[in-house]
Amino acid sequence: MKTLIVLSHSLALSLALTLIGCSEAPPPVASTEEREEYRQVFAEAEVTADVQEKWARSCALCHVSGEGGAPRMGDQQAWQARLDQGNDTLMAHTINGFNRMPPLGYCMDCETSDFAAMIKLMAGEI
Repeated sequence: MKTLIVLSHSLALSLALTLIGCSEAPPPVASTEEREEYRQVFAEAEVTADVQEKWARSCALCHVSGEGGAPRMGDQQAWQARLDQGNDTLMAHTINGFNRMPPLGYCMDCETSDFAAMIKLMAGEI
């Protein structure tokens, strides 16, 4: 009987520790320096002819049709959930890839300023 009580207490403790571990906020996706850089890049982002050309051959492949669950260009509701995560998260997901989005979103010659402009364009902020 004592063994059963000890086992049930151990199981309860293990479950409690697991749930506590799951409730912690995830670590930031970008360093403090990167967050500041991305803030500045998004503030200065401009859609130029070069950015539009890069968007047309990379981002448009998925973001026009919503391929693979990508938020469609101009779908403010779909983009708002992403914008709410912060520019640092959006940029980190763009650079590193996220879910079905490949790293750099197929734009191997894009700079962070290009990505910021493209994100703002697709989200309807420009």
